Amino acid sequence: MEIAVFATFALLALASALMVVSHRNPVYSTMSLVVTLLSLAALFVLLGAPLLAVLQVLVYTGAILVLFLFVIMLLNVGREAPSGGTAKGQKIGAIVTAGAFGALVASLLWGRFVGFEVAPLTAEYVELQPLARALMSKYLLPFEMVGLLLLAAVIAATVLARRDQGSGGNRVG
Repeated sequence: MEIAVFATFALLALASALMVVSHRNPVYSTMSLVVTLLSLAALFVLLGAPLLAVLQVLVYTGAILVLFLFVIMLLNVGREAPSGGTAKGQKIGAIVTAGAFGALVASLLWGRFVGFEVAPLTAEYVELQPLARALMSKYLLPFEMVGLLLLAAVIAATVLARRDQGSGGNRVG
């Protein structure tokens, strides 16, 4: 039963992640990202980490994606115009990335069937204290830098979009 639930949420996460990058409407892409993150939260529950699942839903799905939707709707971003042609470099990059991903999955499956043994999940891996100690000591600076980077990206997107919509390209300030 657990494998069926895992497979369902894993396939849902993959399908919605593909919709994020393939949909032309940014609102639909963001809503697909909500489904992806909720599916990942369900996978965290299956891993025995309910705290991470709750943080996933509250922080990423609840706060950051609502901010994304607010900015998208504030800027009145429309559908992406279809491009005249696709770049050759993008196709090559996509093929190389797909090949690397396929090789990674094949090596994991090969290791699993040949005798590679996965360590059992213990309480040490899912407790709150080690996670909090790591986030507030070793990874505090990167954690704060990511938050500032997201804030700068939202401000820059707002300024650039308002400049394009403004009268005669005047700067917003």
